[in-house]
Amino acid sequence: MIIKSKQALEKMRTAGKLLADIFEKINPIIQEGVSTAFIDAWIEEELLKRQLVSQSKGYKGYKHVSCISVNDVVVHGVPSAQVILQKGDLVKVDVCAAWQLYCADMARCYIVGNEQDEHKNHLIVIAQQALDKGIAQAVVGKRLYDISAAIQGHVEHYKYGVVRDFAGHGIGRHMHEEPDVPNFGTAGTGMRLQVGMTFAIEPMITQGSYEVYVDRDGWTVKTKDKTLAAHVEDTILIGENGPEILTRLIQ
Repeated sequence: MIIKSKQALEKMRTAGKLLADIFEKINPIIQEGVSTAFIDAWIEEELLKRQLVSQSKGYKGYKHVSCISVNDVVVHGVPSAQVILQKGDLVKVDVCAAWQLYCADMARCYIVGNEQDEHKNHLIVIAQQALDKGIAQAVVGKRLYDISAAIQGHVEHYKYGVVRDFAGHGIGRHMHEEPDVPNFGTAGTGMRLQVGMTFAIEPMITQGSYEVYVDRDGWTVKTKDKTLAAHVEDTILIGENGPEILTRLIQ
């Protein structure tokens, strides 16, 4: 686990705030009749305006600056001109970008047309609450899987599934660094958290079974039982006075 220098952390803070600013502006773009390819192109323009460099485009041959996952797609949805959003779709947008070589990673959920669907809204709320509860455990002296256990406990309390096959991760100079940060685990275990560590924490939860599979394109991760999934993510720093969320404009 890499302990970040002050200079590295300042760059990660800048990356995080610039990325969060894009997410502040994205909601009007996610509209009925719009393709996920159009949204990805809009995000690419916004990254360029801010001198942010996509960390997904070119990664293992991936061709896009974002992952856009709709309904039963959990993560790694590939933007496509053929995927046209419909009213009520549950959309997850995930972007990792670097500023002066240091990364921030962020994901949020949206419902197309701001549809007031009780079940979809509740799934999103619980995912966001689980993220916040995980972040609250990201303090000096705690263990890594205190974060994991807090997420799992909250999600399973509401009878939702916690995806096992994918996890959060360390982050910094590289999009993915050690260690993995699973969304399930035993409190009081794992590495001891120290000042200067940075993580991307990202609950991935489902309305039904936690079992998932990777589609034929080699990227798209879907729920096996075709139930809806939610995914939210923030990049955080273990600070001297508690967790610092680098991908939020307001703490």
